[in-house]
Formats: sequence, C-alpha cells, structure tokens
Amino acid sequence: MSPATLAVWKFASCDGCQLTLLDCEDELLTLANNVEIATFAEASSAMVGGPYDVSLVEGSITTLRDEQRIRDIRDQSKLLVTIGACATAGGVQALRNFADIAEFTSLVYANPEYIDTLATSTPASAHVKVDYQLQGCPIDRGQLLDTLAALLIGRKPRLPAKTVCTECKLRGVTCVIVADGTPCLGPVTHAGCGALCPRHRRGCYGCFGPSAVPQTATLIPLLRRDGMSDGDVDRVFSTFNVASFTAERSKQ
Repeated sequence: MSPATLAVWKFASCDGCQLTLLDCEDELLTLANNVEIATFAEASSAMVGGPYDVSLVEGSITTLRDEQRIRDIRDQSKLLVTIGACATAGGVQALRNFADIAEFTSLVYANPEYIDTLATSTPASAHVKVDYQLQGCPIDRGQLLDTLAALLIGRKPRLPAKTVCTECKLRGVTCVIVADGTPCLGPVTHAGCGALCPRHRRGCYGCFGPSAVPQTATLIPLLRRDGMSDGDVDRVFSTFNVASFTAERSKQ
C-alpha cells in the first residue's frame, strides 16, 4: 500500500505556521517515514502533482490568482486543513477589509497601479469547503501533530471546542482578570494554546480567534473596568483575528 500524500501550501502569510511544522524536527522525520511529502516549498524544491490525501493551507486569499489556486488545491485534495489565523480568519491583513485598499496601496507603493489585489483578505473557507481548521498565530505544535496523526490513521482529530479560560482552570492557572485585574481575552478565545499567556501572568491576546459562542458583549465591560479605553478595546480585538472578532462583535 502506497503512503499517504501530504501537500503544504502558502498564501498571504508570514510562514510562521509552516515553520511550526518544520520545528517538529524528530516528529517530522517520523512523519516523513509514513507519508510522502509531495509539495512543501518551505522545506523542499520537489513538487509532486496531485491528487493529495491531505493538504495543509497557510495564508489568506488576497488576489484573484489566490482564488483560483485555492479552488485548484481543493479539487486535488481529499482533505483540506487550514492552519493559522490567516487561513482560518483572514489574518491581521484583514484590517484592509474595513478600509480603502486604494488608499493603502497609494501610501505603501511607489507605483500602486501595478498592484493587483482584492479589496479584502479572506479565509480559505470563504471560497472552498474546508474539512478542519487549526487556529492560532502561529498554530500549536502538539495540535498539529495530533491532527496529522489522526488523519493518517483515519480518525477524527481532537480539536478543542472550549475556551482559553477552560484551559486555565484545567491547568490550575490563577485567573489574571480576577487576581491581577489584567485585561484578558481568554473568556472569548478558542482554546488550543494551552493558556500560554495567562500561565506567564499575561492576559490572552486572542491569537486562536473567537470561541464557538464568544460573549464579547459581557467581556468588554470587564476590560474597561480593568483600565482599557474604548480605543484599547478596539485595538485588542483588531489583531490576529480581526475579521472574525469584528463579525462576532457585530452580532451582539
């Protein structure tokens, strides 16, 4: 029986989530012995054509070419997994969704007429069917390995549906909001990071995006109580997952 084929694709992103895969080191060697890494430009110049059993997609869709390429990748992939805030929510570059892209390009580029881009930065799921999403900026190494192992043996990945607050409780981490009065997005942020920031007495920054039912309207008064101005609140929600947090806030 031939090994499963894995492809890794990049769209508009910083490559941090692909580097998380490379940082797996020993585990990556074990993985390579069990799968054929068909396409992974970050690691090798080898490019093997599809179809692919699993495709990992990093980055957001920002050009017409991206739109066509993600459709082509979907057609060639049995399973498509988006990795990171850019691929799952449009990333920090989705700030363009709430501004004038023509103004942005005129300020950044000497010849903006040569720039061919969409007015929005969107996740892959806005264009094609996505089978699984790994959130984070960057993704969690352990979650990535568990997901790949699960897909390769044919079981459903264990992707947590809880919040960072729940992770704090499970790890015995003292709540930074209650104990220190530190503003924290843990109550409305999807789990997966292992409560990394609260473990070090810092508030959560929302790297893993909004939880399944984020009660932002309840949290915001607490953020203001702990010293954040309206501008501070807007800024803390306008980072890694600005599009998804903005969408959730508009519902409440």
